[in-house]
Amino acid sequence: MTPLDKGSQAVLALIKELGRPPLHTLSPAEAREASAKSRTVLQPEPEAVSEVEDITCPGPAGPVPLRRYRPAGVGAAEVLPCLLYLHGGGWVIGDLDSHDQICRVLANAARCAVVAVHYRLAPEHRFPAAVEDCAAALQYVAANAAALKIDPKHIAVGGDSAGGNLAAVLAIMGRDGTAPNPCFQMLLYPTVDLLGRWPAHQRFTEGLILTAATMDWFIDHYAPTEAERADWRASPIRHPSLSGVCPAYVMTAAHDPLVDEGIAYARRLERENVPVAHIHMADQMHAFLGMGKFCPASDLALRQAALALAHAFRAAA
Repeated sequence: MTPLDKGSQAVLALIKELGRPPLHTLSPAEAREASAKSRTVLQPEPEAVSEVEDITCPGPAGPVPLRRYRPAGVGAAEVLPCLLYLHGGGWVIGDLDSHDQICRVLANAARCAVVAVHYRLAPEHRFPAAVEDCAAALQYVAANAAALKIDPKHIAVGGDSAGGNLAAVLAIMGRDGTAPNPCFQMLLYPTVDLLGRWPAHQRFTEGLILTAATMDWFIDHYAPTEAERADWRASPIRHPSLSGVCPAYVMTAAHDPLVDEGIAYARRLERENVPVAHIHMADQMHAFLGMGKFCPASDLALRQAALALAHAFRAAA
């Protein structure tokens, strides 16, 4: 296996030096606090964009917080394609602030609007709460495209880790008519199978940001029963057919317990005749996209994804 990137190694060394305990040894509240404190240490300064607005949309359990970005250099009246971005964090941690820097890069690099979603988190709100909130957000963006200065025919979904899981679910829902059908899905080191025990779960058991134990901790909080984990809305790879879902961009990282299922999902999309680009980062670990101060590949990977997104918008014209 390709050795882990030196920047990622530096992050792991810093975590060890600071004595930060693994997330799965903390309570959800403690994990959220620890994650929030790490942002300024790991993330570069956020890029300037032309507009940032915090709004809400109606959800099944009350208003869902959203953050709308417009890229630098666009006119106030310009109608843009849009990426609905769903943050990672194992459905337990993460919020609009945790992925603010990522959303800004994607907006500028793809020259599109980005609408980030802060769906309800587990364990306070277990499966399928996150799916329901994200579907409500997609419905809102599509229904209010004119007011948001968004082109309703060019709405994509995307996210990292748990957010990639949710984006894949929305793509299936869109195909089936239970949500607006996106034109593209951007899945960044996604988790797509909450029930299976892939070989990578045995390979990555210690010493990384995300280990098998940490992933189990996330899943236990989000979908504690076997029946929930087997539901395709939790494990999209278990849907009997992926044929006809929107084109996809899948990025996997080799040093990641989710790598095998991500690769399998990309291959299955291809087998079922879905246009898919699969980018594999052989020297990276899970969550490196949020570590740009240490990992230059973070910026490269985000801009690669943004280029694929921009191409998809053009192709859908």
